[in-house]
Amino acid sequence: MTKFAPLVLLLAAPALAAAPLASPDRHIRVDVRVTLAKTLEYSIQRDGRPVILPSRLGLQLEGADFTKGLALAATSPVTPVSDSYELATGKKRRIDYRANEQVLTVRNAKGQAMDLAFRVSNDGVAFRYLVRDAGIALKTFSAEATRFAFDASAKAWLQPMSVAQTGFANTNPSYEEHYRREIAVGTPSPLAAGWVLPALFRSGDTWVALSEAGMDGSWHASRLQADSTGGVYKLGVPMAPEVFTQGELLAQSRGELVSPWRVIALGSLATVTESTLGTDLAAPAIRFDAARVKPGHASWSWALLKDDATVFDVQKKFIDYAADMRWDYTLVDADWDQKIGYEKMGDLARYAAAKGIGLLVWYNSSGAWNGTKMSPKSKLLTHEQRVAEFARLAQLGIKGVKIDFFGGDGRSMIQYYVDILNDAASAGLLVNFHGATLPRGWSRTYPNLMTTEAIRGLEFTTFTQEDEDAVPEHAAMLPFTRNLFDPMDFTPMVFGDIPKIRRVTRNGFELAESVLFLSGIQHFAETPEGMATAPGYVKDFLRELPRSWDDVKFVDGYPGRHAVIARRSGNVWYVAGFNAGGQDLALDLDLAFLAGREGRVITDGAGERAFTQGLLTGAKPRITIKPRGGFVAVFK
Repeated sequence: MTKFAPLVLLLAAPALAAAPLASPDRHIRVDVRVTLAKTLEYSIQRDGRPVILPSRLGLQLEGADFTKGLALAATSPVTPVSDSYELATGKKRRIDYRANEQVLTVRNAKGQAMDLAFRVSNDGVAFRYLVRDAGIALKTFSAEATRFAFDASAKAWLQPMSVAQTGFANTNPSYEEHYRREIAVGTPSPLAAGWVLPALFRSGDTWVALSEAGMDGSWHASRLQADSTGGVYKLGVPMAPEVFTQGELLAQSRGELVSPWRVIALGSLATVTESTLGTDLAAPAIRFDAARVKPGHASWSWALLKDDATVFDVQKKFIDYAADMRWDYTLVDADWDQKIGYEKMGDLARYAAAKGIGLLVWYNSSGAWNGTKMSPKSKLLTHEQRVAEFARLAQLGIKGVKIDFFGGDGRSMIQYYVDILNDAASAGLLVNFHGATLPRGWSRTYPNLMTTEAIRGLEFTTFTQEDEDAVPEHAAMLPFTRNLFDPMDFTPMVFGDIPKIRRVTRNGFELAESVLFLSGIQHFAETPEGMATAPGYVKDFLRELPRSWDDVKFVDGYPGRHAVIARRSGNVWYVAGFNAGGQDLALDLDLAFLAGREGRVITDGAGERAFTQGLLTGAKPRITIKPRGGFVAVFK
């Protein structure tokens, strides 16, 4: 029997197990079995060492329970899976995915059938549930038994899930809490709603990132439950208010009921950081004019100047600023319809176009799900509204929309996101979601989705000193968690002052964010006045900074402490790093892949607001990063 022969039933005991399913390189192994108690469980090993301990699987539907009383009915042959695609908004442009797949069929005590598909790639494991039994006319989700069990010695890096209908104008959940770093597994979430995805763990020498992908609007988005006693993390469901008005909370189908892929990226920290599983398992791209897929950089007044700046003359100034920086867009934020108006917005778009700048405009998503008042509001709730509004914007020359204040993760709210993306694509518009859910691979499926917030971004640092003080460690989490698979609109980079706030990061830290953070459109928070304080070589760096990346290499880092990552555009490599700690950090960088090249480095000077230039040479150059500082280096 070969390693990838069809799953074989063990006849010596009532429990039915399957031959292990391995990754193409055979380092990762998955075991799946029906237990003596007739439940379904799996476990994962890496190089023979346990990573995920035996963990429950199963779905409970109304009138069909696939969590107990199960028997293994059939297994498919192991099938190699091969997929190639391009991504304009991620860590790599051209991506090849290879995995081994096997499908198990189980039947419950009623004889009803459920399939469970497993895929194992060199960087992780994924599985999903498929209920195709025609005898179950209406397949309505009740609960999910999926668990991820870790050894008691494992550590976790997790962001609490905010409780629905809390926060500003009842806008939560928006994935905007601070991370708990390196906590013992089993530590309960401080918030009853649980923990968000992606969730990061370390078990021995193996890092694990949990997420999901393949959200088509038929299923709710998941999170980890608050209680993880014994290091066992269970998938949870949204809270009752997290729905489109009068919409459904949980998955339901009259045809096939197919869950999203449950994603388990695992390996060394380098393997996980470079992994693309979150988009590998997303659906292929819808049709969208490739000429309109234009990642870029944007000026944005609201970050530091807030509501009073959303007026015609200030927006003209930010268009001029974007043109001077050779950026691509200017974002006009909330209440533009009242303070500027549609007609004048058309004038502004034409002014921007004459300077080679595209205009982006803000919208309020709601709806009855929160108490926000900013406008334009309630103009996107139906397909007919969206078609009319998006056509009007396209006629004005607007290139994209930023849509804010969504209501959570219920199935009907996820469908709302998908409907917006499809209608915006039909109108040729780019999309940025704020106050929103984790996009879970949507940037592959919808090429017009440039970015999504779903993070406690820079704007929070403008509200309280406490949020600003937390920035270094928070930012040093993001390449390993929130920004791991999906574009993130953190809105980075300030060199000057934040009004009424004492900035704690050095300018090198701020500049490094421009490379370390991935966003299809990077909205820079700095104003023209703050940018004027930067030396010419920093401005030239930002003028020449690529809009998208072809490849990635993890160089060094530890979640919440520091990160050094290399990104390639064409034949040019950019290496960037920052240090969240309060002491100098000396690193010997393994840059053997850049042997023979000399890097021009920009890093922190003598003062917190000062820059300096230098060179990086050799296969393992040493660099010292100042406390809460950073650097960027360009290797041509």
